[in-house]
Amino acid sequence: MKTVLITGASNGLGYLSALTLARKGYNVWATMRNINGKNSIKKEQLETIASEENISITVAELDVTSDTSTNDLVNRILTEEETGLDVLINNAGMMYVGITEAYSIKQVQEQFDTNFFGVIRTSKAFLPLLKKSSDGLIINISSLAGRLVFPYFGIYCASKFALEAYSQALKYELKPLGVDVSVIEPGPYPSGLLYSGPKEDDKTALDSYGEMASVPKTMLQNFDQFFKSDDSPNPQEIPDAILKVIEMPKGNRLIRQAVGVDYNTNELNDKIGPIQEHLIKETLQMEHLI
Repeated sequence: MKTVLITGASNGLGYLSALTLARKGYNVWATMRNINGKNSIKKEQLETIASEENISITVAELDVTSDTSTNDLVNRILTEEETGLDVLINNAGMMYVGITEAYSIKQVQEQFDTNFFGVIRTSKAFLPLLKKSSDGLIINISSLAGRLVFPYFGIYCASKFALEAYSQALKYELKPLGVDVSVIEPGPYPSGLLYSGPKEDDKTALDSYGEMASVPKTMLQNFDQFFKSDDSPNPQEIPDAILKVIEMPKGNRLIRQAVGVDYNTNELNDKIGPIQEHLIKETLQMEHLI
């Protein structure tokens, strides 16, 4: 039985993914912040379902922005899991939607702390365990916004573009060590992510946009209407995509795939892929990393 760790499992796609993988026979560590506080109900729900369905879910505390929290969990897994860790799913994330200029430097740093540095932190912490697995795998949950730029999602897009670059470099460098890296790029889903970020701090900058300052709110309302329509995508598509990646043969996993309403992102990926591969194989003469 493979052991899988998922970050950001308190709600949305992370919560669904934890249940989906556990129901498929995986030993799941569903991690989240504040398991004894605001997420205590989510913890109890997962534990109750696990008990009733006789599936393996351990709910654990993890703040991906904290070295102490991350290292504590590494030590706990080393103690409690004889076979270590096979799959790390970096799912925790926040989304800032607003006037890009009006976010303070502190807010931008907070967005990156979770979406980018949080992934680096957990990857560095758990890679020693993944390297010992016979099929170590990192799955980073990115976004279409890591390949396409949406106005008023500028800070979020920047964090996801950074994640995409980090993931691709990591995939090359870990290939000789037997650890795969794959990126899943969800389209818009009714998961609550759209409202997970704060309002803009810089009111002076915000006011300078006049009526345009209300455009982000209108965009969110349009997404809400889409999610209420018959065309709304099914969030279960993401856990299913994660499962598919895990069950692919080692060494044959795609570097990235867009899931759901992709706005032609998979077409973009297909066009850029050969250019990237040519760089590695022909220009850099590093075919062994592909």
